[in-house]
Amino acid sequence: MIAYIKGNITYIFDDSVIVDVQGVGYEIMCANPFVFQSSLHQEVLIHTYHYVREDMQVLYGFKNQDQKSLFTKLLQVSGIGPKGALAILGAVNVGDFIAAVEREDDKFLTSFPGIGKKTARQVILDLKGKLTTMLSLDAQPEILNSESTAVSPNGLNEAQEALKALGYSDREIKSIMPKLQKENIKNTDEIIRKALGLLVKN
Repeated sequence: MIAYIKGNITYIFDDSVIVDVQGVGYEIMCANPFVFQSSLHQEVLIHTYHYVREDMQVLYGFKNQDQKSLFTKLLQVSGIGPKGALAILGAVNVGDFIAAVEREDDKFLTSFPGIGKKTARQVILDLKGKLTTMLSLDAQPEILNSESTAVSPNGLNEAQEALKALGYSDREIKSIMPKLQKENIKNTDEIIRKALGLLVKN
């Protein structure tokens, strides 16, 4: 198992980064590759999960150990594969997702693409009580509040579609997602206005 990759980021694509390690380029699939934009052509350490099947081998990468731990837990839930788990991580921070599981918030969980009521209940059944112990101390305060304060994934998805309709590319939209996810905004129109402001600055 490849636990992490340490090297220079040479390329950033819409769904992956290329990390050069002593002349060997590793392609690493990420929920939001543009979180590494500030580290382009610099040495980074990316936590990785080496996904192996008979017909494929893929490296999935994460900014920190908490994201990687949640990814591995999600893979244990029936109905959620690597792409689904990565999509969840790209739309919410780890603490907010765990808080939703702990309070059995079906509505929050079904707002993610590909998660219906049945899968949401399966997530709660399989993971409730098993996620808080995996968090680092830095992330523990995030789940103390039972209500999420971050942008709702449903509103975020609607905003992304609206921005695409306005002509913005996936690359441009993904580049502002980390900042948008930290905003305490629930209304889709407000999310779009904030996004447009960030896009203008970029």
